[in-house]
Amino acid sequence: MNDTDSDRALLARIRAGDKLACAECIELHSPGLYRVALRILGDETEAEDALQETFLNAFKSISAFDGRSGLNTWLYRIVYNAALMRIRRRQPTVSVDEPALDEEGGELPRQLFDWCCLPEQDFDSSETRVQLEQAIGELPEKLKAVFVLRELEGLSTEATAQALDVSEEVVKTRLHRARLWLRERLSGYFVELAHAHTQSVEK
Repeated sequence: MNDTDSDRALLARIRAGDKLACAECIELHSPGLYRVALRILGDETEAEDALQETFLNAFKSISAFDGRSGLNTWLYRIVYNAALMRIRRRQPTVSVDEPALDEEGGELPRQLFDWCCLPEQDFDSSETRVQLEQAIGELPEKLKAVFVLRELEGLSTEATAQALDVSEEVVKTRLHRARLWLRERLSGYFVELAHAHTQSVEK
Protein backbone atom coordinates (compact mmCIF):
# COMPACT_ATOMS: atom_id res chain seq x y z
CA MET A 1 0.00 0.00 0.00
CA ASN A 2 1.50 3.36 -1.03
CA ASP A 3 1.29 6.59 0.98
CA THR A 4 -1.77 7.82 -0.92
CA ASP A 5 -3.66 4.60 -0.27
CA SER A 6 -2.58 4.68 3.38
CA ASP A 7 -3.84 8.25 3.70
CA ARG A 8 -7.18 7.31 2.19
CA ALA A 9 -7.57 4.31 4.45
CA LEU A 10 -6.66 6.35 7.53
CA LEU A 11 -9.00 9.17 6.51
CA ALA A 12 -11.87 6.75 6.00
CA ARG A 13 -11.35 5.34 9.47
CA ILE A 14 -11.14 8.81 11.07
CA ARG A 15 -14.31 9.92 9.29
CA ALA A 16 -16.02 6.78 10.55
CA GLY A 17 -15.20 7.81 14.10
CA ASP A 18 -12.39 5.30 14.69
CA LYS A 19 -10.53 6.65 17.75
CA LEU A 20 -7.60 4.33 17.11
CA ALA A 21 -7.19 5.90 13.66
CA CYS A 22 -7.07 9.35 15.27
CA ALA A 23 -4.37 8.13 17.64
CA GLU A 24 -2.40 6.66 14.72
CA CYS A 25 -2.66 9.96 12.85
CA ILE A 26 -1.38 11.87 15.87
CA GLU A 27 1.52 9.45 16.40
CA LEU A 28 2.47 9.51 12.72
CA HIS A 29 2.38 13.26 12.11
CA SER A 30 3.10 14.84 15.51
CA PRO A 31 6.92 14.91 15.27
CA GLY A 32 7.08 16.91 12.03
CA LEU A 33 4.22 19.21 12.97
CA TYR A 34 5.76 19.91 16.37
CA ARG A 35 9.13 20.74 14.81
CA VAL A 36 7.47 23.25 12.49
CA ALA A 37 5.47 24.85 15.32
CA LEU A 38 8.53 25.04 17.55
CA ARG A 39 10.71 26.63 14.89
CA ILE A 40 8.05 29.22 14.06
CA LEU A 41 7.07 30.02 17.64
CA GLY A 42 10.37 29.46 19.43
CA ASP A 43 8.57 28.28 22.57
CA GLU A 44 7.98 24.65 23.57
CA THR A 45 4.76 25.29 25.48
CA GLU A 46 3.25 27.32 22.66
CA ALA A 47 4.37 24.71 20.14
CA GLU A 48 2.65 21.97 22.14
CA ASP A 49 -0.52 24.06 22.33
CA ALA A 50 -0.40 24.75 18.58
CA LEU A 51 0.04 21.02 17.95
CA GLN A 52 -2.99 20.13 20.06
CA GLU A 53 -4.99 22.86 18.35
CA THR A 54 -3.93 21.48 14.97
CA PHE A 55 -5.30 18.01 15.61
CA LEU A 56 -8.48 19.33 17.22
CA ASN A 57 -9.15 21.52 14.19
CA ALA A 58 -8.18 18.76 11.77
CA PHE A 59 -10.48 16.15 13.29
CA LYS A 60 -13.36 18.64 13.54
CA SER A 61 -13.05 19.56 9.87
CA ILE A 62 -11.94 16.19 8.50
CA SER A 63 -15.10 15.95 6.38
CA ALA A 64 -14.05 19.13 4.54
CA PHE A 65 -10.67 17.70 3.52
CA ASP A 66 -10.97 16.97 -0.19
CA GLY A 67 -7.77 14.97 -0.55
CA ARG A 68 -6.32 17.09 -3.35
CA SER A 69 -3.14 17.46 -1.27
CA GLY A 70 -1.55 14.86 0.98
CA LEU A 71 -2.82 14.50 4.54
CA ASN A 72 0.52 15.64 5.92
CA THR A 73 0.47 18.73 3.67
CA TRP A 74 -3.00 19.62 4.92
CA LEU A 75 -1.86 19.20 8.53
CA TYR A 76 1.21 21.37 7.89
CA ARG A 77 -1.13 24.11 6.65
CA ILE A 78 -3.23 23.87 9.82
CA VAL A 79 -0.24 23.93 12.18
CA TYR A 80 1.29 26.85 10.29
CA ASN A 81 -1.94 28.83 10.60
CA ALA A 82 -2.22 27.92 14.29
CA ALA A 83 1.34 29.15 14.92
CA LEU A 84 0.72 32.25 12.83
CA MET A 85 -2.32 33.22 14.88
CA ARG A 86 -0.34 32.84 18.08
CA ILE A 87 2.40 35.11 16.75
CA ARG A 88 -0.14 37.75 15.76
CA ARG A 89 -1.83 37.60 19.15
CA ARG A 90 1.58 37.95 20.77
CA GLN A 91 2.69 40.86 18.55
CA PRO A 92 -0.47 42.44 17.11
CA THR A 93 1.21 45.67 16.08
CA VAL A 94 4.32 44.20 14.48
CA SER A 95 4.34 43.80 10.72
CA VAL A 96 5.06 40.25 9.59
CA ASP A 97 5.99 41.19 6.03
CA GLU A 98 9.46 40.02 5.14
CA PRO A 99 12.02 42.56 3.97
CA ALA A 100 12.40 42.89 0.23
CA LEU A 101 15.58 41.36 -1.02
CA ASP A 102 17.51 40.69 -4.23
CA GLU A 103 16.73 41.75 -7.77
CA GLU A 104 13.02 41.93 -7.12
CA GLY A 105 13.45 45.27 -5.42
CA GLY A 106 15.21 44.43 -2.21
CA GLU A 107 18.39 44.51 -0.26
CA LEU A 108 21.31 42.39 -1.35
CA PRO A 109 23.59 40.83 1.27
CA ARG A 110 26.44 43.12 2.20
CA GLN A 111 28.92 40.32 2.90
CA LEU A 112 29.21 37.47 0.43
CA PHE A 113 31.25 34.85 2.21
CA ASP A 114 31.61 31.52 0.46
CA TRP A 115 30.84 28.88 3.09
CA CYS A 116 32.34 26.15 0.92
CA CYS A 117 35.76 27.34 2.02
CA LEU A 118 35.16 25.99 5.52
CA PRO A 119 36.20 22.47 6.53
CA GLU A 120 33.26 20.07 6.82
CA GLN A 121 33.85 19.52 10.54
CA ASP A 122 33.14 23.21 11.19
CA PHE A 123 29.54 22.64 10.17
CA ASP A 124 29.24 19.74 12.62
CA SER A 125 30.30 21.73 15.67
CA SER A 126 27.73 22.44 18.36
CA GLU A 127 28.57 26.15 18.23
CA THR A 128 27.84 26.31 14.50
CA ARG A 129 24.57 24.45 14.95
CA VAL A 130 23.57 26.93 17.65
CA GLN A 131 24.39 29.84 15.34
CA LEU A 132 22.38 28.29 12.50
CA GLU A 133 19.39 27.53 14.72
CA GLN A 134 19.43 31.04 16.13
CA ALA A 135 19.58 32.58 12.66
CA ILE A 136 16.73 30.37 11.41
CA GLY A 137 14.71 31.39 14.46
CA GLU A 138 15.22 35.06 13.56
CA LEU A 139 14.09 34.68 9.95
CA PRO A 140 11.09 36.85 9.06
CA GLU A 141 7.93 34.82 9.54
CA LYS A 142 7.00 34.15 5.91
CA LEU A 143 10.56 33.28 4.94
CA LYS A 144 10.93 31.03 7.96
CA ALA A 145 7.80 29.06 7.10
CA VAL A 146 9.06 28.28 3.60
CA PHE A 147 12.61 27.50 4.75
CA VAL A 148 11.43 25.18 7.53
CA LEU A 149 8.99 23.25 5.35
CA ARG A 150 11.14 23.10 2.23
CA GLU A 151 14.68 22.73 3.59
CA LEU A 152 14.27 21.25 7.07
CA GLU A 153 11.14 19.11 6.70
CA GLY A 154 11.96 18.15 3.11
CA LEU A 155 8.60 18.96 1.53
CA SER A 156 8.54 19.43 -2.21
CA THR A 157 7.99 22.88 -3.69
CA GLU A 158 4.46 21.82 -4.63
CA ALA A 159 3.63 20.50 -1.15
CA THR A 160 5.11 23.58 0.50
CA ALA A 161 2.99 25.80 -1.73
CA GLN A 162 -0.12 23.80 -0.85
CA ALA A 163 0.66 23.89 2.88
CA LEU A 164 1.10 27.66 2.87
CA ASP A 165 -1.64 28.32 0.30
CA VAL A 166 0.68 30.22 -2.04
CA SER A 167 1.98 29.60 -5.55
CA GLU A 168 5.09 27.56 -6.29
CA GLU A 169 6.76 30.72 -7.61
CA VAL A 170 6.17 32.42 -4.27
CA VAL A 171 7.76 29.43 -2.52
CA LYS A 172 10.83 29.62 -4.77
CA THR A 173 11.14 33.37 -4.28
CA ARG A 174 10.80 33.21 -0.51
CA LEU A 175 13.23 30.28 -0.28
CA HIS A 176 15.77 32.29 -2.26
CA ARG A 177 15.23 35.29 0.01
CA ALA A 178 15.53 33.12 3.12
CA ARG A 179 18.87 31.75 1.92
CA LEU A 180 20.14 35.26 1.20
CA TRP A 181 18.89 36.47 4.58
CA LEU A 182 20.65 33.62 6.40
CA ARG A 183 23.81 34.13 4.38
CA GLU A 184 23.82 37.81 5.32
CA ARG A 185 23.09 37.12 8.98
CA LEU A 186 25.76 34.40 9.31
CA SER A 187 28.48 35.96 7.18
CA GLY A 188 30.24 37.63 10.11
CA TYR A 189 30.32 34.41 12.11
CA PHE A 190 31.67 32.32 9.23
CA VAL A 191 34.28 34.94 8.35
CA GLU A 192 35.59 34.73 11.92
CA LEU A 193 35.45 30.94 11.79
CA ALA A 194 37.41 30.86 8.53
CA HIS A 195 39.96 33.32 9.92
CA ALA A 196 40.45 31.18 13.03
CA HIS A 197 40.86 28.07 10.86
CA THR A 198 43.45 29.83 8.69
CA GLN A 199 45.43 30.87 11.75
CA SER A 200 45.40 27.35 13.16
CA VAL A 201 46.65 25.94 9.85
CA GLU A 202 49.46 28.51 9.68
CA LYS A 203 50.63 27.53 13.14
